[in-house]
Amino acid sequence: MAIEQEIQAKGLTAPRVTPGHIESIIQSEHYFTAYDGAKSGGEEVEQIWHDKDDLGKEYEPLSLLTFCVLVLRNGFTVTGESACASPENFDPEIGRKIARENAVNKIWMLEGYLLKQKLSEQ
Repeated sequence: MAIEQEIQAKGLTAPRVTPGHIESIIQSEHYFTAYDGAKSGGEEVEQIWHDKDDLGKEYEPLSLLTFCVLVLRNGFTVTGESACASPENFDPEIGRKIARENAVNKIWMLEGYLLKQKLSEQ
């Protein structure tokens, strides 16, 4: 049984953050790999190569690091990431799911804090 279902089944009704609330405050989702960022070519992307002989070889590992940026309705951004150790196991869809889950977990902490603050002021 999922945690939310268990909470409801036990009749726990005190104020709390819900999965529905978390999803309702997400305005947009953005996914990219570190490779995408490094290869963007923008002047604002700083790259420091420690071994000039490996120039360019370090891009492959960057393709295994997926980022998710969630923009919340109030304009705040939350990030999540997913790093794959083995290139053979890399799957872009799984990477995006894990990165999103990690970003959403940060929203839970932020929203939990906000709720606790509101309750303490009552």
